[in-house]
Parts: sequence; C-alpha cells; structure tokens
Amino acid sequence: MTTEPVAPAVVAAPVVEKPRRPSLRAGLLRDVFRMSGEKSGPRVGLVILGFSALFLAITGRLVALAAFPNDQVGLRRATSNAISAARPDIVDRNGTVMATDIRTVSVFAEPRKILDKDEATELLTAVLPDLNAKELRDKLGTKKGFVWVKREITPRQQAEVHRLGIPGVGFVPENKRVYPNGPAAAHVLGFANVDNVGIAGIEKYIDSQGLQDLNGAGLAVQASDLKPVTLSVDLRVQHLLRDELLKGMEKYRALAAAGAVMDVNTGEIIATVSLPDFDPSNPVDALEKDRINRINVGVYEMGSTFKALTVAMALDTGKANINSSYSTAGGMMRFGRQVIREYRGGTGRTLTVPEVFVHSSNMGTVKMALSVGVEGHKAFLRKMVQLDRMQTELPESASPIVPQRWGELNTATIAFGHGLAVAPIQALAAVAALVNGGKLMTPTFIKRTAEDAEAVSTRVIKPETSEAMRYIMRLNGERGSARKADVAGYFVGGKTGTAEKVINGRYAKNKNFTTFMAIVPADKPRYLFLSIYDEPKGYAESGGYSTAAWNAGITTGKVIERAAPILGLPPRFEPPVAPFPLMAKLGAWGTR
Repeated sequence: MTTEPVAPAVVAAPVVEKPRRPSLRAGLLRDVFRMSGEKSGPRVGLVILGFSALFLAITGRLVALAAFPNDQVGLRRATSNAISAARPDIVDRNGTVMATDIRTVSVFAEPRKILDKDEATELLTAVLPDLNAKELRDKLGTKKGFVWVKREITPRQQAEVHRLGIPGVGFVPENKRVYPNGPAAAHVLGFANVDNVGIAGIEKYIDSQGLQDLNGAGLAVQASDLKPVTLSVDLRVQHLLRDELLKGMEKYRALAAAGAVMDVNTGEIIATVSLPDFDPSNPVDALEKDRINRINVGVYEMGSTFKALTVAMALDTGKANINSSYSTAGGMMRFGRQVIREYRGGTGRTLTVPEVFVHSSNMGTVKMALSVGVEGHKAFLRKMVQLDRMQTELPESASPIVPQRWGELNTATIAFGHGLAVAPIQALAAVAALVNGGKLMTPTFIKRTAEDAEAVSTRVIKPETSEAMRYIMRLNGERGSARKADVAGYFVGGKTGTAEKVINGRYAKNKNFTTFMAIVPADKPRYLFLSIYDEPKGYAESGGYSTAAWNAGITTGKVIERAAPILGLPPRFEPPVAPFPLMAKLGAWGTR
C-alpha cells in the first residue's frame, strides 16, 4: 500500500491593524472645544443666540423688502390715513342707522413707474371721464412716488381701470361715509369730507371727542369696530316734521322754514329741521348761505313768543300775581319819540295777567317788564340763557344780538319780542324751563337719561310760576291765537309770535318772521313743538294774513297730530281733572 505524503496545512497569520495616531491639528481643536465647553459654556450659548437673532432679522428684512420694495414706502405712508380711518355709526334713539361707513377704493399712481404719461392719461380719462385730462397729465409728469388719480370709485370703474393694466397704477381701500336717509337730519348729522374727517354737525363733534379711529391710532378699520353714537333724535318724528315743513313752505310761499321737537323733561332734541337743507352724502351746496341751521345758527327776534318769558318774570319776581291787572286804554305808550302800540288796536280795557297773554297785549307785557326794571329784566334773561351763546354738541352756534345800550325803551320792546335776537334753540330751552316745573337745562342732541338731565338742570323759576305758565298757555290754546294747533285729545297749550323783519336797519311792515311754540299735554308737559317760517305770504283761507297763527300755528298742529302717537302720547277724550290746582285755588281768570 502506497501512502502519498500529505502536504502540511498552511495557517494564515492574523492581521493586526495598527491603531491610527491622531493628527496634531485634530487634537488641538478637540482640546480647544473641550476646554471651551468646560469653561465658557454660557458665553457660547449667548453667541449662538445672537447669531440666530441676526439670522432671523436678516430673513425678516428680506421678506419685507420682497413684499414692500423701497419705492413703496412712500405709498404706504401716503395711504395709511385712508386705509385706517374709520368713523362710528350714528344711530337715532331707537337704533336706526343714520350714518355709517362703507368700504370703497381709490385709484392712485406712481409717476416714476409710468413710462408713457400721455398714453396713461388718455386711457384713464377714457374710463374715468370726469377726470380733468390736463390736471391728471400734470400729476403724472411729476417725480413724486405717489399721487391720487380719483377717490372713491365704483366697482365697475375699478374693474375697467384694472383691465387697462397700466404699470404704476393701483388701488387703495378706503372708508366712505354714507347717510342712508338722505337729507333727513342733515343739519344735525353734518357731513364728513373725502378723507372721512368730520366737517360739521355731530360728525365734527365725533372728531372733537376722539370717538373715531383716526390715522391708525387704534385697531378699528371699519365703523362696526367702534361704539355707535346714539342721538336723541327719533328718525320717524324727524321725517314727519320735515314733511310738514316742506308742505307749509310751499303753501305759504315762505323763503325758509324750520322746526323742532324737544323733550321738556330731559332737554333732548327729538327732531329738528331747517329748510332749505342738503344731502350729507353729496354736500355740494351745504355751505350756501341759505342752507344754515336756523335752529342753532340763525338769530331772530322771536316776537310774541317772548311774552311768555316776560309774564313768567313778573310772576316769579313777585311784581305780579295771576290776578294782577293792566290797563290798555288808549292802545299805545310813548317813550320819548317812540310809540309802542297794541296789535290791531288791542282791547282798550283792563286785562288780567292771563288775558294779557291770551290777547297778546304789548302794553300789558311792557308794564310787567317795567315793573321789574331794566337791571332785573337783564338779570332774568341772562339766567334764562338768552343773552349768551348757547353751546350744544353741534359745533355751529350763534351769539344773540343784544342792545349795546340797554334802557327802558329796550326793556319795553324786548318784553314783547323785539330788539333782542336769539337762536331759536335758546328760546326752546327757556320755554321748556317755564313749563317743566322751572328747571333749565342745555338742550342735547345725544340721548340723555332722566337722571343725567336732573344732574345738569338748574332751577330758574318756582314750581308755582311754572304751573301758572302752563295754565295760561293752555288758555291760549283754547281761546287765543294758539287755537289753530289745538288738536283734539291732546290738551295743547301754546303761543304765537309774529315779528317784522329788519331790512337795512328798519322794520319791514310786509315781511314777517313767524313762530309758534306748543306744549303737549299742557297739564303735565312732555314735549315742546316749534315751527318757524321766514316771510310767509297770505293766502285765500287766511284772508290775506301772514301772521303766525295762519302758518306756523297750523303746521304745528299737524306735526302734533302725526307725532303724538309715535311719541307715546295717546289722545284723551275726557279733559284732565283739576289740571291746575293752584290756579283754581287762586281763582285765576278762566277758572271761574
């Protein structure tokens, strides 16, 4: 058996890898960071935080530059007022909106970006034909970064301008003031200009009180973000008052008319109208001289309505009582070369205080005023706020025209409503105080509570005097010149006033300024009504007369008839029982 030799097994030797020796550079870096981590950890954290903040700031700036390039900074500044300005809604006492903002847009241009100025002018005036081409071309020819092209355009106009695709022409959102009731309450509301800044009336008052969000001072950008301003006005009464005055102005061919309704217990103006008026949404004629607010700004001799103040003064000072009497024999009184006559000759007999009022005796009221004296007369009228400017929320007001030298003749003529011109709102406030128990308060166009009214009221006459005035005003409604306004069921009291207008320093016999004031109900008044006509003309039914009873009196009666149910005054078909207890106790004329 042959045995082949076996080759010896070959065993591979294990490969041993030599460990790498760290480089000198890597070791040094590792040591540095290790030492930094051990010794300066907080500082490294701050460095990292600083680099992160810087990175975020740079990123934010890049985003801002992308969104708003540098040449648009001027644009944003120029339009910031329009974008952010917002005005609160104005609502009537029942919450009905009388003024509000709507969102609109305006067209602007960046002249530096417009390459062909002539073409841009031609295209823009084609879709906005009311633009002046020359003025627009001049604007686009400047080097300004921003100019207005047209403010407050319609959606259709916006679409047409957009389709033009003119580089450098864009749109800015704005707030536009609108008045949904047209000219109703125009003189109370006033209006705002194209920049939404209040120019007159309550709109200007809002700005003076800081009630709007102007120039981005707040976060509000529309009217709904702001608290509404609630007026004392009742829009329903406002509409009917304006309607009746418009009808009367046409019927009596008067140059102008005005009226008001006032809550005698709170001083709130429920309605006020002055005609001609204007549309606050388009106030192009608002500044014409015949569009003034005749209730607040006009000053007039109020005629015989002023006799109510004279009678109240005599009674309250104790110079007369309800049964005092005055002779009107002769029908005239002389003051040097001046003669004061009774209207239509008067009665020519002795009259009691109520009769003086009912017959509207000039002589009787003159004698009452003279019994008080010049200084006493002036003091009483000043207390009744007839000698100083009366300021309300409406910025428009006028100072009365007071005699520079006030003597007996002035007291005599002012006693029956001549020689002193006041704003009708002043006379309203005074007569309201005469009948509400004797408390005078400044009228307000902002809704006022009974508690607030009490806080701002001042007693000016005694309650007994107030009852006497209510009594004699009711007598005049039953038997005197106020009969034209005596609506059945409402126990109306009132006083007419007819004053000859002063033309070129002289009284014009055939040009009258007529007024009528009425209280409803006379036993416990809640509302005072006023109607005024400037130069009314006579007509067939009046027999040609243009005195107050035949125009202002009739209008007031119609206003009472329509407004009373709205104001919560139901008719009473039975007269009140013992409405004037003190007068009955004293046996006043007319109660016996």
